[in-house]
Amino acid sequence: MELNKEVAKHLREVHFGENWTDVNLKDALTGVTWEDANIKIYDLNTIASLVFHINYYVAAVLKVMQGEPLNASDQFSFDHSPIENEEDWQRLIDKVLVEADQLAVEIEKLDGDKFAEDFSDPKYGSYYRNLHGIIEHTHYHLGQISLLKKLINNKNSY
Repeated sequence: MELNKEVAKHLREVHFGENWTDVNLKDALTGVTWEDANIKIYDLNTIASLVFHINYYVAAVLKVMQGEPLNASDQFSFDHSPIENEEDWQRLIDKVLVEADQLAVEIEKLDGDKFAEDFSDPKYGSYYRNLHGIIEHTHYHLGQISLLKKLINNKNSY
């Protein structure tokens, strides 16, 4: 088994489909309007905020994989521009999907030994830990998006 191909495959699957859970970000966002993406239910994050948050880490890791320094902080991972119309919303979705595919391409280029090396700084652990963590993180928030979408589509439930 080529670890680089497997990890890239899992990243693509959580974003585009064909994964073990049969849920993916692209399909989950289908039919979500920009207004829906901004609906605030109780004190939960909005769908728009979750989508931005998922990609915040994908984009940061992608830059590292492309040779740039790590430049991300958890405190900014929900700080996004307002989604004020359908164009803003589609731009965000497109960015998320494009950058996920770009990250998968970069992962495919990795030599198998690279997965055991420190990612950017030893305090962050290995490349494997970080890349697998991106996939787990996406699945986690994808579950939240799926539940929010169900609540929004059944407005009488909240």
